[in-house]
Amino acid sequence: MTETAPDLLYSEAEEDLRAAVRSLLADRTDTPSALARAESDTPYDPRLWQALGVDMGLAGLLVPEKLGGQGAGHREAAVVLEEIGRSVAPVPYLTSAVVATETLLALGAPAPEVAALLGELASGRRTAALAVPFSYGPGSLRLRDGLDGTVRTVADAATADVLLVPTAQGLYAVEAGEAARTALTPLDLTRPLADVALDGVRGTLLADADTGLAAARRGLLAGAGLLASEQLGVAEWCLTETVAYTRDRKQFNRPVGSFQALKHRMAQVWLEVVSARAAARNAADALATGSPDAPLAVAVAQAYCSRVAVRAAEECVQLHGGIGMTWEHPAHLYLKRAKSAQSALGSAGEHRASVAEIVGLPAPA
Repeated sequence: MTETAPDLLYSEAEEDLRAAVRSLLADRTDTPSALARAESDTPYDPRLWQALGVDMGLAGLLVPEKLGGQGAGHREAAVVLEEIGRSVAPVPYLTSAVVATETLLALGAPAPEVAALLGELASGRRTAALAVPFSYGPGSLRLRDGLDGTVRTVADAATADVLLVPTAQGLYAVEAGEAARTALTPLDLTRPLADVALDGVRGTLLADADTGLAAARRGLLAGAGLLASEQLGVAEWCLTETVAYTRDRKQFNRPVGSFQALKHRMAQVWLEVVSARAAARNAADALATGSPDAPLAVAVAQAYCSRVAVRAAEECVQLHGGIGMTWEHPAHLYLKRAKSAQSALGSAGEHRASVAEIVGLPAPA
């Protein structure tokens, strides 16, 4: 049996999608407004989500057309996340349109209540969040013993309309307004976290415990795989801006980018970004094609891309000199997004351990 090689290139349709999303984000996002919104009580931009999720239909990329979605796939969603990472756009795309949506799709032939919820998420009218700590990856997910207690550090719970709660009794859909949500102060102010108190809430049972656990793990797997594309977008922006700045900034009547030491640093980041693109595209393609190697592709992508995004953001701050340390320059937004994403949906160490387990090697120290 001949295995099909992964397609790491972008199709014409994917490039057209990228151009449309980049144009919209360029018009709707800028540093002053992002900083002001991050410090406000509404870190997400509802008008931007309306434009992306509703008007462009991007909230339903993963949802089949018969359920009200666009019938696209993970490759297209990865392109959207690259551009969201490139602009650090404050929208709940990863948590709602990817993790929560993938969890519901993984339940199989949808029951009426699941199909109705998928249609609402695909339309962008409502958003959902998987009620597990944002640090949990596919292998670290543990079931709660019923709808009680508090779930810590749930990404986008403060703005979600629906919470998907995996428990030992099954997967529940809970109206977010019934839960007590306490907003936290995260490192990345453009992606809010909240503690969710579930005591006394009522939920709709969507699946039994085993099916719900498998579905939630699939949602986290897809989220981790496509988070690599967001991290790629962060790294690409940081590299592009650093090269442009060092080309224009002069010292001793020479562009600082002409100094050999800085050339080497930027060249190293470029090499790592190219490798990160291959890893992220491989993960997106494996998820899109339903490849049995998807867990390995996702683990490799996360273990590598998380480090590259942080490295590129740190170099961006340092090579911008004094201006890179200021609050007014956007470099710190990218560094915070990269650092927070490094521990999201499974740490790099967890993903390296997954790689070792899958290929049969000893666990890394």
